[in-house]
Amino acid sequence: MFTTAAQLLDLTDKKLMVVLRDGRKLIGVLRSWDQYGNIVLQDTVERLFVPKFFADIKRGIFLVRGENILLLGEIDLDKDDDIPDGYEQAPVEKVFLMQKAEEEKTKKREKRKQTRLQAYGFEGERAGEAIL
Repeated sequence: MFTTAAQLLDLTDKKLMVVLRDGRKLIGVLRSWDQYGNIVLQDTVERLFVPKFFADIKRGIFLVRGENILLLGEIDLDKDDDIPDGYEQAPVEKVFLMQKAEEEKTKKREKRKQTRLQAYGFEGERAGEAIL
């Protein structure tokens, strides 16, 4: 049993879903990798999820730095064409706008939370930094 990046040997030339630290989800065929866990995906699509909808954006060949990979797993090719339960495929523009609206709501919620915490004397993580 390998306990290093050599575990990727079994996944070479297989279709994977890769979740990045920033939350993006990539689906592509693993073509290459190195000892640092850096990977090259071919025929990559980025899948955007919002409540009840998802969309795929074609990205082509994608190089991912190993330290940015949060999770990766092989896709079952028998279920590859199935739409995820509870989701409906939508145009990229619609999903993108819905994702931006969700991000704005989250920012407002976090700002209210920080304001309430400051009222009790707690400082936020970035209390000394200017917010743009």
